Amino acid sequence: MTDPTTTFFEGLSRRGREPMVGGVTATVRFDVTHGTGTRSWLLTIDHGDFTVAPGPGSADCVISADETLFSALIRGEANAMAALLRGELAVSGDLELLVTVQRIFPGPPRAAHRTDRTEAGQPA
Repeated sequence: MTDPTTTFFEGLSRRGREPMVGGVTATVRFDVTHGTGTRSWLLTIDHGDFTVAPGPGSADCVISADETLFSALIRGEANAMAALLRGELAVSGDLELLVTVQRIFPGPPRAAHRTDRTEAGQPA
């Protein structure tokens, strides 16, 4: 059985062209820690096309998170910039790439968002 993190990165390779990062050419390494171990994935972005390879490598930006936070990011339950500001996510290299890469993560679940607004007395 494949874990959600591996499934997420395998899915990136199959996405096809992503217009939201169409002007970007860069490499981003994700280091995801679990206990005392770290698994790495190298994401290459070439004008909206993604290539993902497991393992370490040289990158323009390195994003490090524990497995719990990363799982929340790929489920749309956490925001990368907010996690960075709280000190839960570490970034080295080109910090602007975090803003770009954040676009590949899903947004918050819409059903939960509607419920929150409705309970607050606002229209859904």
